[in-house]
Amino acid sequence: MKSQLLRSTALLSSASLISKVIGFIYIIPFTALVGTTGYALYKYAYGPYAIMISLSTMGIPLAVSKMVAKYDSADNEVLIKKIFKSGFFLMFASGVFFFLLLYLSAPLLANIVIDENNGLGNKQEDVIFVIKMVSFALLIIPIMSFFRGFLQGFNIMGPSASSTVMEQIVRILFILIGTFISINLFDSSITNAVGIATFGAFMGGLAGLLILIVYLYKNKKVYFETLYHPTKFNSLSTKSIYKDIIANSIPFVLISLSIPIYQNIDTFTINSILLSIDYNQLEAETVNSVVGLAQILVLIPVSITTGLSMSLIPSVAKSYNEDNMVILRSTLNQSFLVLAIIILPCSLGVLILSDSLYLLCFGVNNSPVLGGLILKFFAPAAIFIALQGVTSSILQSLNQHKKAIRNLLIGILIKVVLNFILPVYINEFGFIYATIAGFLVSSILNINTIHRIVNLKISLIIYKLSSIVLSSCVMIFIVYLTDNFLNSIKIFKSSMYMDQISKVFISIISGIIIFLITMVILNFPKYKKYSKSHG
Repeated sequence: MKSQLLRSTALLSSASLISKVIGFIYIIPFTALVGTTGYALYKYAYGPYAIMISLSTMGIPLAVSKMVAKYDSADNEVLIKKIFKSGFFLMFASGVFFFLLLYLSAPLLANIVIDENNGLGNKQEDVIFVIKMVSFALLIIPIMSFFRGFLQGFNIMGPSASSTVMEQIVRILFILIGTFISINLFDSSITNAVGIATFGAFMGGLAGLLILIVYLYKNKKVYFETLYHPTKFNSLSTKSIYKDIIANSIPFVLISLSIPIYQNIDTFTINSILLSIDYNQLEAETVNSVVGLAQILVLIPVSITTGLSMSLIPSVAKSYNEDNMVILRSTLNQSFLVLAIIILPCSLGVLILSDSLYLLCFGVNNSPVLGGLILKFFAPAAIFIALQGVTSSILQSLNQHKKAIRNLLIGILIKVVLNFILPVYINEFGFIYATIAGFLVSSILNINTIHRIVNLKISLIIYKLSSIVLSSCVMIFIVYLTDNFLNSIKIFKSSMYMDQISKVFISIISGIIIFLITMVILNFPKYKKYSKSHG
């Protein structure tokens, strides 16, 4: 049973990782096709769409998964069938509602982000068009997410994993092929090309949904036509089922919205704020686009780190429920150390290699000078974004949902206020510092709350972190020297794609080797002591 659970978890995690990698890689050729203003237009559509997706699903797939697992263990097929019908109707209605909300609010969102009095950059009608195109995906994605949650309740991860990967593959192929054909074969406008790209979310969702429908149809006897086993749960009303689903889902969706909320704050305020300090529309949209592109690179180590750290969360919940504070503190220490050992060297590495990384990923046509500079300032934000995500999940495991949400909202308020204040003095970098400040404050509040509940051994954590911090500092020094040395060699001075890949690859490999060697050297006395005691 345990090995089956591990295999299922590994399968779903692998599918999620593959999906994220594919989802990052396509940005490189896509931005090469549509340019900076085209990506800004794409961002205007996908920003609110990401919020609507989170709101339309509301964490319900996870809640349904828990409920199905609970009643499956009680052999209550009748109630499982009732959950399926109720959940499906809820997700269908939610999808229709949020589709209409996004579709009809397109003119309002366009008016917020685009100044029609400025003749440069994108137009309001362009933004309205791409938002309406992406909104159709909301008719598909909530239902698909519900089916995934339903199957996961039976610990059936294969169809969900296949659906996740297929959704991403079809979406990205539709985006890239559709954009290429639109621009190069039909000589269409960038607006039409981006509109086709945003419609890729619907096509990807449709492909993922079809896989799940086919699987459920082929196995309908297993899930819907089994024998009736009466239990005490049969008296549960449809109203009670809805109440349980929503009560279990709300805390998770609010916390999962943190990054999309921060992204949308930037997307829908950067233009108007920069216009107020004498930028023109095109310059403002360029900054808006570059901030979004830099954030993609910043979020790569964040997604890896939070995924690994949050794998320890079930142990946190179990230890807390059993009131085993010794194991709980040990698990929390492990979680923070896993976070630090990946996010510190990664974020500092991105900082040192910011110019080369941005140029390598997004090319010479997407403001590489500004992009490299913004990425350099943005890179440390990865530390605080990851820390906020992990500590929020820990608070949820400790049944502190309200405090996790409160701390998140305080950080968001700080972000909004500073977004309007800092750019007046430090221009586009003000948005970055506002993001760092918001996540930093939320993280500090989360850690303080955790400490008051479990009495963390802060001194012990700091002691163990010291070797990671020192190793990271040695690493960035070596990477800095390596990067400067390679820049002095003629072949690496060129902007040729393969030359840039080689330079970044050599710098990254040298950094990883130095980091690991330094960690071993600093911890050698501890390893030696451990070997003697267990020899």
